[in-house]
Amino acid sequence: ITCRVTKVNPRIAFCDILCVGSKSIPGVGFKGSIRKENVRSFEVDRVDMHASFRPGDIVRAVVASLGSARSYDLSTAETHLGVVSALGISSNEPLVAVSHDTMRCPATGQLEPRKVA
Repeated sequence: ITCRVTKVNPRIAFCDILCVGSKSIPGVGFKGSIRKENVRSFEVDRVDMHASFRPGDIVRAVVASLGSARSYDLSTAETHLGVVSALGISSNEPLVAVSHDTMRCPATGQLEPRKVA
């Protein structure tokens, strides 16, 4: 699943699902959510949702379970899952991954926390 984060609170990141595999599903309106427990597979109790995702981030995830109607519970707990594209807070420039939990703005050099794929 590829999705765009729309809202983040301390327990859940809400997403709009954009693609399933290589098939785009624009305008269909499928929603997903990534719960704090499904962000990573270690130190689950120490996950900070605001340091993992921000609205606008493009995330690669898997379906953990079917949620409510037209909404899916998503997971980024595997190492190859997480943020694949993000824009810097201050510069609005695309960020570059530097580690599993950090991205850097090439324009300003500022480091930003994310759960990087």
